[in-house]
Amino acid sequence: MTEQQLVRTPAVSDAPVSGETSPVPLAANLRSVDRRDKPSRTDTLAAQLSPIVGGPVGEHALIGRVRFWTPLRVLLAFALVFLALGWAGKAACIQQTTDSSGQLTLDWSNGRQYVAMCYSDTVPLYGAEHLNELAFPYRKQWTDFDGDGRPHTRYMEYPVLSGLYQYGAAEVSYAWSRIRLTPKALPVVLYFDTAALGLAMAWLVTVWASSQLAGRRVWDAALVALSPLVLVHIFTNFDALATAFAAGGMLAWARRRPVLAGILLGLGGAAKLYPLLLLGPIVLLCLRTDSRQRLPGLRDLLWHRGIDTGDAIREYLAGARIRPLRAAGLTVAGAAVAWLAVNLPIALPFRGGWWEFFRLNTERHADPDSIYNVVTSFTGWQGFDGPLNPEHTPTLLNAVSLLLFLVACAVIAYIGLTAPRRPRLAQLAFLVVAAFLITNKVWSPQYSLWLVPLAVLALPHRRILLAWMTIDALVWFPRMYYYLGTDRKGVPEQWFTGTVALRDLAVVGLCALIIREIYRPATDPVRRGGVDDPGGGILDHAVDPLLPWLPLALQPQPTPPSLRPLPNPEPAVAIPTDHGH
Repeated sequence: MTEQQLVRTPAVSDAPVSGETSPVPLAANLRSVDRRDKPSRTDTLAAQLSPIVGGPVGEHALIGRVRFWTPLRVLLAFALVFLALGWAGKAACIQQTTDSSGQLTLDWSNGRQYVAMCYSDTVPLYGAEHLNELAFPYRKQWTDFDGDGRPHTRYMEYPVLSGLYQYGAAEVSYAWSRIRLTPKALPVVLYFDTAALGLAMAWLVTVWASSQLAGRRVWDAALVALSPLVLVHIFTNFDALATAFAAGGMLAWARRRPVLAGILLGLGGAAKLYPLLLLGPIVLLCLRTDSRQRLPGLRDLLWHRGIDTGDAIREYLAGARIRPLRAAGLTVAGAAVAWLAVNLPIALPFRGGWWEFFRLNTERHADPDSIYNVVTSFTGWQGFDGPLNPEHTPTLLNAVSLLLFLVACAVIAYIGLTAPRRPRLAQLAFLVVAAFLITNKVWSPQYSLWLVPLAVLALPHRRILLAWMTIDALVWFPRMYYYLGTDRKGVPEQWFTGTVALRDLAVVGLCALIIREIYRPATDPVRRGGVDDPGGGILDHAVDPLLPWLPLALQPQPTPPSLRPLPNPEPAVAIPTDHGH
């Protein structure tokens, strides 16, 4: 049984006579996916934009009957447009010119990478990480001279999967140049284009997984495809790899594949750290669910999830033999095995190269984007460790940032346990990743991509999300002109750190709204119409007990009737009309 079979099927007598009211014979099957969210009728922003494409969907339209332009294909088309625009935004930094000796070189003269705001780590890393030599990462070492003037041995500074991706892109771009089917181009230009192609594919995977996780609100994923942050940061670094693994891991969990979910999250953790943070919310939600209670039955899957009969049976059989805590254990174990499988083959023979990422993150000082540097910028505060030379490790800063993150995690765990209804996975996942970014001493600009799919799934309010994404994307402009320097008509530091503070406040605001919806489920648009958690997997529609084994202060309180989600889909918004025609 599909989602379409859960709704009304018109009687034969209701069908108009062919040739009288329809130019072609009607299809024999007139079922409609009426439970799917219709943004042009339930969201004010979509309703106001709908006249561009012909107006809101009709009241009696048959939903889900289009053969080619399905929602997923439309979303992928949106994503391709924004990915192309994102590449165009970086194209100025791969423009070639000739130097005084007639040699072909990149045109980065006079701070062009900042003036044109096209800077991408991919370009300088090609030479800085010695990828131009096609040297194997983590084995290749070189000597740098830091601020102390002493030589230091350096290696590839990225986690294993990201480092191997860069090496693979370098090898592919070299083979591309040897084919000689393209006009003469610098190796770094071919490398950037090769790496960008893979990153674009990774973001398409992120969009696809987000659309599947959205359930009946599939159009929420449009903001993943059309995010302003994609325009600015999709090719700034290699974080799209991690978002693809993280979204894929969440989708595997939603489809009751805990081992596969762990493997994907573990692989994501081998590319960037943050996918491993999603294990915490999974464990917490499974801990809250009483394993002695029954899991969702086949009827729950067919009716509430509205999925195909075969998929429902497979999900039911997959979850019937597994309890929440065991599923969480399998996910954590799968993540550990996958992470070790990627890291051990590098760590054992090339221990120094493998450790470089951890060494660098321990010894680096507060980045310009961190909240600690914002405070320093406006107050002149010298930091927790006081004035430090570049070669000194900020030991106290490391301890404080870790402690603050652990405190934030404890608060999130308290929220997850005491909420009147079990929170959705995306809600807790966003809170954890946002807390990590805010308390961490490093918030590289492209890290904001981590939050995009999580925010869309956790807080599907389009105007609010678009406002935050726009603020976050606009931080790029003062950042570039701050790096340019005031001596070259750049902007003062406070212009940049002020926008960073505004960005942080916007993220804190999103966290506050999510916490409000956790404690007031009636305000959560995802849960209207009898929906529980489309990304919950075996926890979706599972019994949510009061957890009497916990101390009273940590026990969830029953949801008051006034705060329970509405039994019917959200009411339609007023549709704008043109009264002049």
